[in-house]
Amino acid sequence: MNAAKRFVDLREEARRCLLCYDSPCSKVCSNSDPARAVRAIRFDNASVAGRWLADASADELLRAEQACVHYDRPIRIREIAAALKPSDTALRLPSLEIDFCGIRCENPFFLASSSICTNYDMVASALRAGWAGVFYKTICMQDIHEVSPRFDAVGKPFSAFRNMEQLSENPVDVDFDILHRLKRDFPSKVIVASIMGQTEEEWRSLAVMAEQAGVDAVELNYSCPQMHQAGLGCDVGQNPELVAAFTAVVKDAVSIPVIPKMTPNITHIVVPAAAAARAGADAISAINTVKSVTMSDDAAVSNHKTVSGLSGRAIKPLALRFILEMAQSPDLKGVQLSGIGGIETWRDALEFIQLGCRNVQVCTSVMEYGYRIIDDLVLGLQSYMAQRQVDSLEQLVGEQLPAFVSPSELDCRTWVLPVINHEQCIGCGRCFVSCSDGGHQAIRFGEDRVPHVVGTKCVGCHLCRLVCPVGAIGSSKRIDKR
Repeated sequence: MNAAKRFVDLREEARRCLLCYDSPCSKVCSNSDPARAVRAIRFDNASVAGRWLADASADELLRAEQACVHYDRPIRIREIAAALKPSDTALRLPSLEIDFCGIRCENPFFLASSSICTNYDMVASALRAGWAGVFYKTICMQDIHEVSPRFDAVGKPFSAFRNMEQLSENPVDVDFDILHRLKRDFPSKVIVASIMGQTEEEWRSLAVMAEQAGVDAVELNYSCPQMHQAGLGCDVGQNPELVAAFTAVVKDAVSIPVIPKMTPNITHIVVPAAAAARAGADAISAINTVKSVTMSDDAAVSNHKTVSGLSGRAIKPLALRFILEMAQSPDLKGVQLSGIGGIETWRDALEFIQLGCRNVQVCTSVMEYGYRIIDDLVLGLQSYMAQRQVDSLEQLVGEQLPAFVSPSELDCRTWVLPVINHEQCIGCGRCFVSCSDGGHQAIRFGEDRVPHVVGTKCVGCHLCRLVCPVGAIGSSKRIDKR
């Protein structure tokens, strides 16, 4: 079996794993941790997953497989162990420390303001697990009452997640006491208060209370898409004048960093972000959830269907687009970025960092998998840096920005043609179907079930390469068009 197909099989099998709590497969092992190895593969750390199975005997792996509680069939732990390469445990892993708004962060991974951080015990558990800090669930003056049920998901694992969650239901004094205790008990962690007001006086009062609680910074929620009252959340974020006015009020009221949170429910995110910058914002966080509709039978919110926020892997490309636009804008030069939207693995986080973010905030994947994903976020990013011999996370911030150009600057005079590896090809014909019905009819496929590119018709769109299930289609060198 070739390496590419083996990698695909590992990922597919890891995605079948239920990621059990107190995993039965690992409980029957004394020299290995199969659950941790499978979780590493699931979160894009296959290259180091072997360390948790290195000392396992054949009998132990068999016991682990027999202990699996999967509803369908056991995870093929023995095959996974055989396919994994030994990991280099001697590899020196670099520090992930980085400054954000003058605050030292032990790593770039934060809890996003949401239901994953609504009380002291939750946040304390996350901080002990290794998260660098928290953007605590948004505090407001309004009396919040949530609907039930209020979540819907697309796919399992979630490809997208829809929610009607609003703000903290705690009394204001309770939340600020929680923040005070968190900073007292975890002084090396970064505690950020997220706030939302409806008037200038509310914004000022909440910001002052946040600073008095001892938090490191304050996030201004201009982005929540599902507030029950007008004049809150993304109603503000879509109005540059209000963004500027409220940001200026908060900047005048406190000395700690001020971080407006932008809404994606807008055409040009740079306009309100630039307004916040002119009012003195120290950083921008983006994005919040995207207004959406799902139509499944389980999509009812409080017995009705409604528009609410979409998060999860599906929105990552949208989030990256908004981050790119802000990072490229001269109006936001010097304003730091905190990235949010669809971050599930360390590689997702890396993409935000490479576009200019100095930290990332995670929500949906924590809701699905728990705080424990921090282990693979940290390990994966460290391993990547070690392999590239990058000593400081700072070196990765914005490194991909020069690769992005406007459409008018793209090269239309050359092309890159697909190349089929016939040894790797399994003859399924997927490339032929897609090219025939969605491309340029440039693949010949006969009774021998061997595809061939017709050079006189191929335009180098690479649809065939993208649909190939076994990665048997590569690329030629770039050449001048005939």
